[in-house]
Amino acid sequence: MSVRLAEVIEVLDEAYPPRLAEAWDSVGLVCGDPTEVLDSVTVAIDATPEVVDQVPDGGLLLAHHPLLLRGVDTVAANTAKGALVHSLIRTGRALFTAHTNADSASPGVSDALAAALGLTVEAVLDPAPSSAEYDKWVIYVPPENADAVRAAIFDAGAGHIGDYSHCSWSVSGTGQFLPQEGASPAIGSVGSVERVTEDRVEVVAPARARARVLAAMRAAHPYEEPAFDIFALVAPPADTGLGRIGSLPEPEPLHAFVSRVGAALPETSWGVRAAGDPELSVSRVAVCGGAGDSLLSAVAAVDVQAYVTSDLRHHPADEHGRASPVALIDVAHWASEFPWCEQAAGLLRSRFGDALPVRVCSIRTDPWNLACHSRKTDSGDQR
Repeated sequence: MSVRLAEVIEVLDEAYPPRLAEAWDSVGLVCGDPTEVLDSVTVAIDATPEVVDQVPDGGLLLAHHPLLLRGVDTVAANTAKGALVHSLIRTGRALFTAHTNADSASPGVSDALAAALGLTVEAVLDPAPSSAEYDKWVIYVPPENADAVRAAIFDAGAGHIGDYSHCSWSVSGTGQFLPQEGASPAIGSVGSVERVTEDRVEVVAPARARARVLAAMRAAHPYEEPAFDIFALVAPPADTGLGRIGSLPEPEPLHAFVSRVGAALPETSWGVRAAGDPELSVSRVAVCGGAGDSLLSAVAAVDVQAYVTSDLRHHPADEHGRASPVALIDVAHWASEFPWCEQAAGLLRSRFGDALPVRVCSIRTDPWNLACHSRKTDSGDQR
């Protein structure tokens, strides 16, 4: 069985929908022919020369960080990134990026980080914005005309719920109206209060079909002025978005949890640093793979004792510490996202099995490669 690049892209787009990517991001296929057969997939955080060298000819590099994120007006081979693109194309290798769409997907980067730390995910820290994509229509119609109205609005696109169509709900009641001068009532007469039996018919419909449903309802309804309501439905809580909130199997002091983080993630020069009371009891934790100080306000508003992320800056961390008791654990950016590589590899292995070899690149692409942890004595001597 051969696997084409297009088939892999379909799986990746389903798992990490491009619509979840931030507006400034660049995700998807960077180079490669979707119609060509793939020999392998290599998963990494960054597309560096060393990583690209490990991708077999005819293979795909699935990278988390975009190679071409900012505005690009050249991929000349005498530029660093252009040389990589040329190298990939000449050897039939492809490059695909899943970045902030993988951050927000469920499961995504922060789910992988939470799993690595032994957390059970309970909620999204910063849920993706939800929009009302559906309306609920409530239409009042005489019982003898209800089926005709239903049929008309079903044909206009209403009444679909999942894999079901022609969905509606109704109950009978009494409607009242007083036709005024100039009215031409289908039931009753001008100047007399009329009370009639009516069905309250409820259906859902896509918001984009609002005009079609309205026209169909008016055409099928016997009244000159039908009574109806349109409610924009609020989407249910999303399981997508940035960061996750999870719980530990048992509470443990902060110093033990910091050790847990250090043992769970790959070693880097950055290491693991924390701010908080070492004896603080930690049971619920917020995590965000990648740079996460933009979520400090969200962290302060939820019931957690610690927050694990990367790239925390001095001033935001200081301000957080003054206002919130939530401890901060700061790790290397690359290390916080590396668990996702195995998640993505597992996704492709489960879909394609032996037909497509998938491996995680073990090269550490964290840009920091030296560290000095020294102390000075009172006399100023350094040791």
